[in-house]
Amino acid sequence: MYIENSILKKSISLWLASMFMIISIMIVIGGLTRLTDSGLSITQWQLFSGFLPPLNENDWLNYFNLYKEIPEFKLQNYSMTLQEFKVIFWWEWTHRFLGRLIGISFLIPLLFFSFKIGFIRLKKLYIIFFLICFQGFIGWYMVSSGLIDRIDVSHFRLSLHLFIAFIILSLILWNYLKLKEFSFSDQKLNFNIPFIFLTLIFCQISIGAFVSGMDAGKIHNSWPLMGRGFFPDDNQFINLFEFAAFSDPSLVQFMHRNLAYLIFFYYLFILIKIYKNKLTKLFKAIKLIGFILVIQIILGIFTLMYGAQITLSSMHQISSIFLVSSSIYFLYLNSNTS
Repeated sequence: MYIENSILKKSISLWLASMFMIISIMIVIGGLTRLTDSGLSITQWQLFSGFLPPLNENDWLNYFNLYKEIPEFKLQNYSMTLQEFKVIFWWEWTHRFLGRLIGISFLIPLLFFSFKIGFIRLKKLYIIFFLICFQGFIGWYMVSSGLIDRIDVSHFRLSLHLFIAFIILSLILWNYLKLKEFSFSDQKLNFNIPFIFLTLIFCQISIGAFVSGMDAGKIHNSWPLMGRGFFPDDNQFINLFEFAAFSDPSLVQFMHRNLAYLIFFYYLFILIKIYKNKLTKLFKAIKLIGFILVIQIILGIFTLMYGAQITLSSMHQISSIFLVSSSIYFLYLNSNTS
């Protein structure tokens, strides 16, 4: 994204940095919404009328009565009081409010900057805006899966929702980096090496959403074994090769654990390759990834051992934002972009 006007360039950089921060907060709030089982507290899609929270007792009772009609209340939270409902409501309302704020905060500056420097130069940012709008639809698609015949949302839809959020975050960071001046080196890794690493991270995020969606972190709360063995003792290895494995809490946790090991060993492969070939321009980036990766693994282990306790689980998700961001930065430094 080449922009001659230094003032406009700085303004767009600041805007993208702000959007990166807001979307990061949105991901964290979304994770807490899931961890507190708050995602089904608002049972209607209200694009405009839902902008304001309940303003009086009648509004609160209306929302609560709608919640009482879904399986989560009837089968799980049937003894919930209005005050208890307000707690989970505020999590979901905040999550949706941030979604609306992100859409507005992205669109208005985008139109302004398009007027200043032209649509063509910012066309890639319009793709991001489309994804933000699409993410709103996916969010409701996810919520709707838990309103009829189940007490939770589909873990597949939850995973898709989180995956798109990280795609949006990554694209914003990539475009932000393109506005900065870097000293690129001619000595680089094959582009596929850091790209495969990033792909593995995204796969791990998707599997992690499966773990969260099925509360799979609340079983086999030991490490490094799952029960009495490395493989979960309540399952059979052959089941791992069936599609149904993605809906089996034990097997999903097994996948999540072992994909983490694979990512770690692949990281060591990249680290050795960089130092062996003396790619000095990549030293800081790969060490940063290593530091965050170790923290992420430690947090993952503690999250598991403490039965997906909310604070640890949220910290684990926060560190995933740092891991993805540092991996995008590493990929960018190793790309042919100049």
